[in-house]
Amino acid sequence: MSIGNSPDQDRPSVGRALQQARVDAGLTVDEVSSSTRVRVPIVHAIEQDDFSRCGGDVYARGHLRTLAREVGLDGDALVAQFDEEHGGRPAPTPPAALFEAERIKPEPRRPNWTAAMVAAIVAVVGFVGFTLFSGGDSEAPKSVADEESTPAQPTGSPAPSASEEADPKPSDSAVAQAPADKVTVRMTAVEGNSWISASDHNGRVIHDGVLKKGESKTFTDDKRLSLVLGNAGGVQLFVNGKEVEDVGELGQVQRVSYTPGDPEAG
Repeated sequence: MSIGNSPDQDRPSVGRALQQARVDAGLTVDEVSSSTRVRVPIVHAIEQDDFSRCGGDVYARGHLRTLAREVGLDGDALVAQFDEEHGGRPAPTPPAALFEAERIKPEPRRPNWTAAMVAAIVAVVGFVGFTLFSGGDSEAPKSVADEESTPAQPTGSPAPSASEEADPKPSDSAVAQAPADKVTVRMTAVEGNSWISASDHNGRVIHDGVLKKGESKTFTDDKRLSLVLGNAGGVQLFVNGKEVEDVGELGQVQRVSYTPGDPEAG
């Protein structure tokens, strides 16, 4: 069945439309709850047009899309009807505020003393090799190498090889340059589409929508970012420049929050 194509007075309510579509599909509430991970009491309440158990309009929209997909309804049309009946969606935050973290210049990097030490050792070894192949005394260059290289290498900590310094590998933490006094979250849909919602520390929704496979979104806030991930296992998540492992499973709805510093879910 479909909604939104008939006059308002003939159109069923959001909950009634879901209930009728479920019955037409031959599904029970328990079956719908098991496949969508939406708890049975919440499914019953939504079918009675009671959204108080959802925890807010943002979560209600997510549940509506999930349930609509399961029973064969148009989730966007159902959410649009819900917004009409509940005062509309909040105004989106301008894009400039969402991507503020990407315009902040990273702090100047500190000198890499390890690389300098390796370069000094390589220079000494090169000099010794040149002297040997130039026909000089075989014993004298060896003593020079011993005298020059011994103090340059700290006791008990072998210096990394020149090949390791010459060919550095990019780390996961380099994906996003994040200021230390803010919380920055970057998410990428890697396993299918994922519905996501993001709220700032005041509880204001700054994003609510579907993140398509391959797309990325970046958000920042001074104190806290709260997220709802509709397909947690399909989202790659970087918080304050570090990748967060085991966010959730494919198809699982996860609610997490993060603050400045090391990423720890709130």
